[in-house]
Amino acid sequence: SIAPCDLLEISAAGTPVARTRVTARCLFLTLLNTLNALPAFLLFLGLCLLSATANAQTSNVGRRYPSEKRVLVDRLTGIPITALTASPAMDLTLYQTHPQWTSDGNYIIFRSNRTGNSKLRFGLSQVFAVDEVTGDIIQLTDGPGTITGTGALFVARKSMHFYYFRGSPGEPRQFIELNLDSLLSDSKAGAMKAAASYERVIMTIPDIMNDVGAFTLDANERFAYISGLAKDFPLENNRPAGTRPKAGVDGRQEAIWKIDIQSGRLSRVIDVPLPIRIHHMQANPWVSGEIEYADGSSNAAQRTWLVNADGSGNRPIYKEAEGEWVRHEVWVDADHMYFEVQKSDLLYLAKGEKVQSSATRPTGIFSINVRTNEVKVLGQLDREGAEGFEHCAGSSDGKWAVADTYRGELYLINARTGEQTLLSTGHKMKPDHTHPTFSPDNKRIVIQSGLLSDGKTLNIMTITIPLWLQVK
Repeated sequence: SIAPCDLLEISAAGTPVARTRVTARCLFLTLLNTLNALPAFLLFLGLCLLSATANAQTSNVGRRYPSEKRVLVDRLTGIPITALTASPAMDLTLYQTHPQWTSDGNYIIFRSNRTGNSKLRFGLSQVFAVDEVTGDIIQLTDGPGTITGTGALFVARKSMHFYYFRGSPGEPRQFIELNLDSLLSDSKAGAMKAAASYERVIMTIPDIMNDVGAFTLDANERFAYISGLAKDFPLENNRPAGTRPKAGVDGRQEAIWKIDIQSGRLSRVIDVPLPIRIHHMQANPWVSGEIEYADGSSNAAQRTWLVNADGSGNRPIYKEAEGEWVRHEVWVDADHMYFEVQKSDLLYLAKGEKVQSSATRPTGIFSINVRTNEVKVLGQLDREGAEGFEHCAGSSDGKWAVADTYRGELYLINARTGEQTLLSTGHKMKPDHTHPTFSPDNKRIVIQSGLLSDGKTLNIMTITIPLWLQVK
């Protein structure tokens, strides 16, 4: 104890009563006691630093996995296929309606259960990036609650940002912006920081809003659009909470909502007409403030719709006729969308009743100009219906369409001439479809394939359009 060396003695009442004479011995004892306490303090400090370091290292964000890249040759077509993942894990693309490549063109983003989780739709898997050149795989998200369902993830086209939702069942869900530039650079340099330092929480979304299947980013990348129920929210910025008239609002009615990426402010775009169930929402990648959405009801009477971000101009895109079933619509350029048409044996009457139809209509991959409504049939196989084309995508230069089939084939269609070329085969179309998407330079196509696993799991693969086709 250093009590004998106190300079000031305090009475029980708290007032100074005596001053102790300071001696050399007193100062020596004080210094000795301080030095005796130093090792314990340093040990405590070291444990704190160790704990902080351990907490930072428990996250797998930035973790690098060895390359699985391999090149295969299609036995039927002779065209090379690059398998970027080849593990027994389930690896899926972000879906054909959304971008797959980072804005620098170096990485493809995918979702996977390779961390040991088994389900993809309910936040039990994570998001990864694969370097197309080296094959290196980098983990981008970690921990419970990462929502990786179809359409719930978006990689920006103009900036090195990635957007996703996080929130375990029963918990508030956060809308998050991930800085890919810093994360990927630090991962490559082996200098990862805490996972949170790469994230920015934009907002916490209300419980009655969706975060799967209907999420998209505006062309200006200042706003995101998400679907939800047609009700008021406290965060809505265009009127005080609770003041919107509720009369005439059906509890099942859905709406499109806009999120300001910087402020997190939420505002309504439109309450869509019943009985529409918003599905596969896609902002025009080239025209700001223009949103396509689909009625996700099975064989809906009117599938595709277009609306402006201020809620005006809501209208059908392709008006379906008797005998048509429209699916798998995607933007191709500023003015065109491609979609698939199958034969439908349903006819919708004025009040929504369904009756059998015997109408015969063209099927296959269609193109529509959303400005002029001009429609063009790009092509169909001789074996239409369930054996014909399914999912489709288009190159932004207007030259190519790509389509898959239930036989696991991939066809390239010259959108100008209609010429069809079989690119690749054997992709199984299970446990899911290939969902082809063009690269930003229109030279490669990314798919998810069951080729290596005989349809048990999926892997990420790319196919480069052969030079002899590119120069045609």
